[in-house]
Amino acid sequence: MTLNPILLFFLLHLARAATAAGGGGQWALLKQNIGIVAMHMQLLSNDRVVIFDRTDFGLSNISLPNGQCRIDPNDTALKTDCSAHSVEYDVASNSIRPLTVLTDVWCSSGSVAPDGRLVQTGGFNDGDHVVRIYRPCSDCDWDEIKSGLTQKRWYATNQILPDGRQIIIGGRFQYNYEFYPKTNSDSKSYNLRFLAETNDPKIDNNLYPFVFLSVDGNLFIFANNRAILFDYVKDVVVRNYPKMPDGNPRNYPSTGSGVLLPMKNLQGGELGAEVLVCGGAPKESYTSVINGKFVGALNTCGRIKITDLEPVWVMETMPLARVMGDMVLLPNGNVLIINGGATGVAGWECGRDPVLKPVVYWPDNPVGSRFEVQNPSTIPRMYHSTAVLLRDGRVLIGGSNSHAYYNFTRVLFPTELRLEAFSPSYLDSESDNLRPKIISPASSVKVGYGQRVAIRFTVTGSVNENLVTVTMVAPSFNTHSFSMNQRLLVLGGGNVTTSGKSTYEIGVVTPGSGNLAPPGYYMLFVVHQEIPSEGIWVQIQ
Repeated sequence: MTLNPILLFFLLHLARAATAAGGGGQWALLKQNIGIVAMHMQLLSNDRVVIFDRTDFGLSNISLPNGQCRIDPNDTALKTDCSAHSVEYDVASNSIRPLTVLTDVWCSSGSVAPDGRLVQTGGFNDGDHVVRIYRPCSDCDWDEIKSGLTQKRWYATNQILPDGRQIIIGGRFQYNYEFYPKTNSDSKSYNLRFLAETNDPKIDNNLYPFVFLSVDGNLFIFANNRAILFDYVKDVVVRNYPKMPDGNPRNYPSTGSGVLLPMKNLQGGELGAEVLVCGGAPKESYTSVINGKFVGALNTCGRIKITDLEPVWVMETMPLARVMGDMVLLPNGNVLIINGGATGVAGWECGRDPVLKPVVYWPDNPVGSRFEVQNPSTIPRMYHSTAVLLRDGRVLIGGSNSHAYYNFTRVLFPTELRLEAFSPSYLDSESDNLRPKIISPASSVKVGYGQRVAIRFTVTGSVNENLVTVTMVAPSFNTHSFSMNQRLLVLGGGNVTTSGKSTYEIGVVTPGSGNLAPPGYYMLFVVHQEIPSEGIWVQIQ
């Protein structure tokens, strides 16, 4: 049957309007007060989230344990500070434990090492050369390496490499990169001209560059409105990508966000990689804010297949304009766009008009029907907000502080200490009979590259065997609207057999190399009809 073109247009318009209207997901307040601003967050393999803000905010709302005090003659706020500026959130018990950072971690970066330790790098003032290590155990605290970095790192980006090292790229006035851990033969920094070329004088617009490990082992680096593919082994730019068509900046302080979209066809066929960059602020927005004028945020996304021979940006329009938004890869391969404001830029007192409604982006839908608006929060999440995926499929939301200190009264957006969780619609009770439950292997299993793994799971309702997939998600380090090391791999699907009453088995093969999945811990999910199981931890090595 051939539809009348006018009727077809009308039906498509209705479908797109319904998608934009949406209205899914649920919000829950987890903690009324965690004591600090969740400026940086990282989920670890013991299901605890390390959270920290900065040491020079002044007194926080949570004390250091056992009457301890931090004495730092270099601190710009308090030389003696008995309050904590880092905490550990235990997801299972919904509890907070204060931690001790000795030097300033403001606007820093980090990655989880292959053995599960959080390696955090840089910061401000006396913390800008420091490397801090946090081990995932019940009573661990921060260890600090005073001169762990060659250069100051403030607003830098980290990426885990196929060999387990991390590369630290950029930072304010740092047009270079370095590696960690250091070796005797490789302890210096290396110039990266691209970072200088993308710097807007007196504004920046290239801080916290979006960095992704591509399938060939090279790095896709996006800064301002441009991107390159960089071979860090040979210290050479492999290719220059087209400039974002609208020419608007997408990095701090014109802060948008970016993700590497789910990676598929890992065992054969066309192995490609796509990047999605959304939101930000128009050119000169920062200058306008300084002069008292708040310009509307960008409502566009750019999507590019970075492995194409002739890649081009495909522009899409979001239902809501957004600056300072976060992008979180969900276990089913969709992207959650959350937090931020509708006008202004990132920075002290520089944002306005909170965007309370998240949006889900469906990468595999046709252009024009990929966005779905979700139910709103009641808490503004502006500058210095964060979002990370938890193993149970919820998204942990915290932070928001647009002030140079903790400021709770007589300001437009008070310093925010509440911690929330957003539950996407796949966690609705109506989907319980479709939700898989993994029964083997046990969590924290170790796997190798290219290894076949049998996963047994149960589903109480009827199973569509053609709509079962297995995904693997890396836990990311989130700050300033970018999730470092975030990646999702689709291991396979459809190969399902029945192994008992309501019990099934699917066989998948793990990624073949560290180019696809750098060594370390990942959350593994079975997804049935877009409904993910609770994840299990796997360590690939």
